[in-house]
Amino acid sequence: MTVQINYKNNISKKTATNLIVFVDEKYNTKSLKNHVSNQEYFYINDLLKTCDVKKNLLIFEISSKKKIILVSVKKDFQESNIENLGAELYSSINNGKKMNYSVNTDTINSKIDNFIGHFLHGLKLKSYTFNKYKTKKANGYITINVIGNKNKSSTYNKLKFKALEEGTFYTRDLVSEPGNVLHPDEYAKRLNSLKKNGLKINIYDNKKLKKLGMNALLGVGQGSIRGSYLVTIEWNGAKNNSKPLAFVGKGVCFDTGGYSLKPAKFMEDMTYDMAGSAVVVGLMKNLALRKAKINAVGVVGLVENMVSGNAQRPGDIVKSYSGKTIEILNTDAEGRLVLADALTFTEKKFQPEFIIDLATLTGAIIVSLGSEYAGLFSNNDKLSKQLLDAGAKVEEKLWRMPLHKNFDKLINSKNADMQNINYVGGAGSTTAAQFLQRFILNKTPWAHLDIAGMAFSKYGGALNSGGATGYGVRLLNQLIEDNYE
Repeated sequence: MTVQINYKNNISKKTATNLIVFVDEKYNTKSLKNHVSNQEYFYINDLLKTCDVKKNLLIFEISSKKKIILVSVKKDFQESNIENLGAELYSSINNGKKMNYSVNTDTINSKIDNFIGHFLHGLKLKSYTFNKYKTKKANGYITINVIGNKNKSSTYNKLKFKALEEGTFYTRDLVSEPGNVLHPDEYAKRLNSLKKNGLKINIYDNKKLKKLGMNALLGVGQGSIRGSYLVTIEWNGAKNNSKPLAFVGKGVCFDTGGYSLKPAKFMEDMTYDMAGSAVVVGLMKNLALRKAKINAVGVVGLVENMVSGNAQRPGDIVKSYSGKTIEILNTDAEGRLVLADALTFTEKKFQPEFIIDLATLTGAIIVSLGSEYAGLFSNNDKLSKQLLDAGAKVEEKLWRMPLHKNFDKLINSKNADMQNINYVGGAGSTTAAQFLQRFILNKTPWAHLDIAGMAFSKYGGALNSGGATGYGVRLLNQLIEDNYE
């Protein structure tokens, strides 16, 4: 449902329809006396005697036309808890009908900076739906009127949250698109349209990629009638010529597995195998919208892994952009081939401060971490800590996994410099990351985020209602805010 937020001072706090107020964790209502009528105050206190005060919010039906919602704020709540509260409120009031609510900021008693901004941010993130292809769309919408004078959001904070929401929603939109619509040709066109946001876009098509020698990336897409692309997205927001922060994403728009064919069951989910690239795109859009004072570059490899008479075969050997050769033992281990060329290209062309890549790379990471953590692999302890701290702050959690030279023997090839899969068995996510590390040639600080378990949710999470999650946009934005701006 669409959510519209208005900041108004001309609505009476006591007569406002559907009033949302904040109380402490014990549901102490003394602070409400100045904001509701006496009759409503005594009515609520009477009902509270029989309510479960362990809940985060309670809804009281005052009449057929008015509700009063008490939102409980615990002393130890952090910013992410406040966002989760906003999301929980949305779930409670989302009934598909046109509704008006007033949030009384004068009842906020919290030391959290910009409390109301975080609360409404969580509400907005939870409200996302992808109904583009529904012929019958819901007509309802929710209007939130922010009243009172306490803890108001500044113009800057409003812009920051709006940019983050738009970036996250753009990522979710891209991941939600079906493969017959968002194939590499269409994806490249959409990225080109981001120029209007102040981003510099360069698109390398098949011809340019072949000339550059990106045969690892091209090999993945050669079975498709669609083109293959590498797209760079640049944001220059720093006044100096500081090194850019680099973000690289896997953009396999549909993954059949190639000749190493995936099982038919759940193959329809492989439309989201481009989620890593979508996170990079959403992040870059967010940085441009909020005029981030940094230099950053996003690099995405866009391909479609299909079966045809021209598709890559198991046993093929390709020469990557780095010059290193790869034996293709499994055509379903394709994402690492796309990233291999993209990583070396990014390091060589942009000489960045660091490189972070994101990919729905392995099913093994889901076996390890489920849908609670993304896997973090890195050659740099400082960057790893920054990522872990940022993830904890926004509840987009990471778990650091091992890299070690002893894993190299599992991907060494008798016929080429390396093979693209470990056939001995075990450590599937680690050997994939170990493979990628070989394409960081100049010791640039690098982190690989395997988001296979986090990019899409069947059952929904705290800040999403199921489907594409947009995981990674808020995490990387927090990393930048905390350490590089």
